Amino acid sequence: MNDSSEVSHQLNADFPAEGRLLGLDYGTKRVGIAISTFEQNIASPLENYTRQTEIQDQNHLTKIINEYQCKGLVVGLPVHMSGDEGQKAKEARQFGNWVSQFTQIPVRYWDERYSSASAEEFLVNLNINRNKRKAYLDKLAAQIILQSFLDSADRNQIPGSF
Repeated sequence: MNDSSEVSHQLNADFPAEGRLLGLDYGTKRVGIAISTFEQNIASPLENYTRQTEIQDQNHLTKIINEYQCKGLVVGLPVHMSGDEGQKAKEARQFGNWVSQFTQIPVRYWDERYSSASAEEFLVNLNINRNKRKAYLDKLAAQIILQSFLDSADRNQIPGSF
């Protein structure tokens, strides 16, 4: 998963302006998954996936991408408040590059600052108890990341400080 030989190719690949996009909120234990409409205007939470082995993860993500005919990936990038990237951002990039490589679809990284906090606040406001919130949190964070990407006027911006 840490082969970065395709990184420059992926960054320069044309990103589709139509077709479903898969949004991923990367985590070492769980991955939140969201999906966009074909028109790329609405993101919906899809599922929380509990990571297993590399092969099982690959098979699961390939199945979703094929089932929904996804044309691109949007992976949340956990940058620090300063905009700097730490270890988690590096892992998220490795994960996104890995998924892009085996699925042969382009990837974009999107600043995910506040996505989990926004998801948590939304669920608290719905009076969902703590245990049930955990079941929704990651896929809702993935939806927030993907929707933020869809709503942006500049989808090619590089996460970080501005």
